[in-house]
Amino acid sequence: MLRSSTLKIVLLIVLALPFACAPASAQPPEKLPKKAGVRTVTIPISIFTKRELREGQLGEFVAADRLIVKEDGDEQEVLSIRSIAETPLSVAFLIQDNLASEFNLELREIANFIRSMPKGTRVMVAYGRGGTVQIVQKFTDNTEAAAATLHLVAPTISSQDPYNAVEDILGKFDALPAGRRALVLFSDGLDTSQGTSLSETARTYDLEQAITKAQKKSIAVYSVYAPSAATQNNPSLATGGQAALDRLSTETGGRSLVQGSGAVSLIPYFKDLGLSLARQFSLTYMSTHMKKGFHRVSVTSSNPDVRVEHPKGYYYR
Repeated sequence: MLRSSTLKIVLLIVLALPFACAPASAQPPEKLPKKAGVRTVTIPISIFTKRELREGQLGEFVAADRLIVKEDGDEQEVLSIRSIAETPLSVAFLIQDNLASEFNLELREIANFIRSMPKGTRVMVAYGRGGTVQIVQKFTDNTEAAAATLHLVAPTISSQDPYNAVEDILGKFDALPAGRRALVLFSDGLDTSQGTSLSETARTYDLEQAITKAQKKSIAVYSVYAPSAATQNNPSLATGGQAALDRLSTETGGRSLVQGSGAVSLIPYFKDLGLSLARQFSLTYMSTHMKKGFHRVSVTSSNPDVRVEHPKGYYYR
């Protein structure tokens, strides 16, 4: 098995076509011989060139060259990298059900985005209210049917904690076969259970639990800020909610899509989401760290023009 220090990977990603990037020598983790004192870890990653991120459009190919995985500062052995062709995407769309009424104007664009998902993608649609979840469409590869289940939100004045609902939805992925996984969350991000200051809303217990669960299950969370009655006219609460969503996405390998404190068009957001999901891979490596607790992860490319988005770490229990 090649060490990551010598592993050569060239990603040829052609628009609108399936692609694969696993090196010929890589084997699925389940076929690898068991070794004492090591374990396999799988995380979602997205690979771009800096120019693609700057221009917001995918090129015909990206040469990632050598991917280097470090855990707690120590280089680890890459086992496999699986792409769209090998691991179809499962994505859940979770909408906070008490968002401001302006959010309803964006339902058509959300439906169009769901319909545009690549063939074979499994989609779930759910709504969260008061910490509980209403699943209106279980995972299905019928994106047209999934898009048809979207319904209007009903604004309320009281703030609600969205992260219990996030935890609940993350558990629904357990029934699916292994593969690339993502959650798209539309929320104000606000949890005032521990206070209303920026530091308190960005580090609540339920948020921490949601991050840990997403990391454990290798699910990238893409969050879209949308105002509620609680945040619409309160910039400080809006900032706190946005900071919480940013943590949730950054630490799980997704993206936080935030623009101001009011309602904005989601079309630019969906363009970014489409880029991220099109370039998402499932990376498996061999970890030499058996100690329980949090392990920080870094994934970089030997090509200085390439950027790799990935979870910042995970908890091993």
